[in-house]
Amino acid sequence: MKEVFEENIGLLIHDVGRLLRVLYDRQMASIGLTRSQWLLLTYLFFKDGINQKELASLMDMEKAPLSRLLDRMEIKGWIIRRTENKDRRVKNIYLSETVKPLIKSIREKAAKYRKDSLSILSDKDLNKLKDLLQILKNDLTSKL
Repeated sequence: MKEVFEENIGLLIHDVGRLLRVLYDRQMASIGLTRSQWLLLTYLFFKDGINQKELASLMDMEKAPLSRLLDRMEIKGWIIRRTENKDRRVKNIYLSETVKPLIKSIREKAAKYRKDSLSILSDKDLNKLKDLLQILKNDLTSKL
């Protein structure tokens, strides 16, 4: 029996993720940010001081493209790179004070985006969805 496209869980998750990214990109474009920029700033908001290697892994980026992105963001004054005391080869990445107003705008746009894109779900359904996705993510991560 032929599988129905809409019933393929992998494709469904991919499509929902793609649509959410497109809508979020539109919100961030309104304040002049690319996907790579808002993603990097968001990771630093939650993990300020993370090292460049960990950041590359989180963003699923190779070292060279991430380094170029960091160079551009450092020139704009949005981030600061500091050499780690224990290992001088390791660079930790921090949000600068000058980017804090932009972070505030990102957070406000993100809140509007979540409200607009997920309002169809009740709080109970949204919490259940998050729980199920976290279980799936943890299991898949353990298999890597």
